Amino acid sequence: MKKSISTVSAILIAGSMLLAACAKNDNAAGPSQASGGASPSASASSSASASPAAGAEGLILASDLSKLPGTAQQRTDTIIVGLTDPSGAFTPYFHQSGYDGNVSSQLFTPLVSTDDKGLPIPALAESWDISPDNLTYTFHLRKDLKYSDGSPVSADDVAFTWTILYDKAYDGDAQVNTLGVKGGEAYKEGKADSIEGIKVIDPLTVSVTLEKPNASALIVLGSDVLSKAYYGKEYKPGQLDYIKNLHAKPVGTGPYKLEKFIPGQEVRFVANEYYYKGKPKTEHFIYKTSEGDTWQFIETGEIDFASFSATQENIDKLKSLGFVNILPYTPSTYGYLQVNLEHEALKDKKVRQAIAYGLDRQSIYVDANQGAGAVANIPSSPISWAYTEDGINPYKFDADKANALLDEAGWTKGSDGIRQKDGKPLSIHYLGSKSKNTDIFIAVAKENIEALGIKFEPEVFADFNSLVSKVEGGDYDLVSFSTPMLTDPADGLLQFVDGEIKGYDNPKFKELYDKGLATSDIEQRKAIYKETFQLLNDELPVIFTNYKKTVYAYNGRIQNLSVSPFNGIAPSLPDWSLK
Repeated sequence: MKKSISTVSAILIAGSMLLAACAKNDNAAGPSQASGGASPSASASSSASASPAAGAEGLILASDLSKLPGTAQQRTDTIIVGLTDPSGAFTPYFHQSGYDGNVSSQLFTPLVSTDDKGLPIPALAESWDISPDNLTYTFHLRKDLKYSDGSPVSADDVAFTWTILYDKAYDGDAQVNTLGVKGGEAYKEGKADSIEGIKVIDPLTVSVTLEKPNASALIVLGSDVLSKAYYGKEYKPGQLDYIKNLHAKPVGTGPYKLEKFIPGQEVRFVANEYYYKGKPKTEHFIYKTSEGDTWQFIETGEIDFASFSATQENIDKLKSLGFVNILPYTPSTYGYLQVNLEHEALKDKKVRQAIAYGLDRQSIYVDANQGAGAVANIPSSPISWAYTEDGINPYKFDADKANALLDEAGWTKGSDGIRQKDGKPLSIHYLGSKSKNTDIFIAVAKENIEALGIKFEPEVFADFNSLVSKVEGGDYDLVSFSTPMLTDPADGLLQFVDGEIKGYDNPKFKELYDKGLATSDIEQRKAIYKETFQLLNDELPVIFTNYKKTVYAYNGRIQNLSVSPFNGIAPSLPDWSLK
């Protein structure tokens, strides 16, 4: 299991921020025509990029830049941003965590991006065509595109990228190999030397044909492109391990090039002179990955940008600094407790529902954060066009209901007050990452869970990668995670069909998932996702926890910063400059 689509909820709330959509295909899936009016073709002239005003709503400007610490004042060509430590797997489609995706979002540019409404807009592909039957997608690359090493980008690279994702040795989290590209399975099984549905028409034109329509196909197919000359030089079908040796020296199409990665300290970038939109305005960019107090880093000028929970206390404290701009932001994400469905007790839906009722999520995620959040009950963000509360059980804190469900499930309290069944005590082994919010969760959850007669055993990890290793080993019952940016409603459902949530296998859910992607009619999709959300809200293969409300605080000298509801600040970062 790779948590490349997920990050620890507590870490994100505490101050590390997610800059870009780091979904399983490294570019969050979105609708090809999911908003009802998207035409089957698009071009740069017919699509607009995100407006700076999109990120300016509610912006509080710095009141006194003279208070800016000398450390930050002295930087003239470098911007520093805090980030939880990535693993170093910076090749798209091969990330080990969402934080690797944050890094590669500056090293690579997708064929197709999305605007502030989640609709597709041109990036490396200046236009595309979709056949009337919604099966064939033809991408037209911009002229004179180059990789960071100066080599040309071609249709052969796109075809190569799609092909290796169907290789039998590929075990990453890309979605391309879930689309049903014609001939993809034959290639994976070694019955064909190439994929029938992928056609290189000319150096700047490539097409792909699917076996059935898929509403997310345009943006899934339109993700990052890998250089065939670099990443394919040693490629042999069935052998992809060699790519691990290239993680540390990526060759991409993004606004920046990797200068140096110092594990546990920082990731250094330098502007890419071959970037298709022109060399970024700021020569150097750094992700500071060392552990420390985010408040201290922003106060001393060690970093220029940070994310904080949108409490009034935090906002007032940031205002008092005087030198930071403050931008409210509600990301298109949701938090959840992953449940180990392979553990016998948690296989029972009643036990999972009992935990949902017995956990005071309002106190943990809303009250403790001074209202900077909301309780989640479905795998969708409130800003999504598919979001609904109709027919959704809110699982309001109710210890009586929780106890009744546990009784129905056959878990009875013993003389020590701990529930047991067939001679085995009921316990919850919880995993979290070290942060103030994890402390809050453990304090409240311990009281709530143990009041139900369940032994609560928390385990806290100092870093995200260690936590993921523990989860992969299966030694846990509950663990806190949060999704990355979600563009299409299907993004928030993928983990329930791709095997990431082990032990969940519901034919009805899979049927609904396929139906939701089989049409581009938004009203039909809304109805399908409403039914899907109601199903998951009842079954709780994970326990949904919260939506975050955050504020970005950044050095008042930074110009041209804007934020996209679905892509965060990554799209505007190449335009950032220091006045």
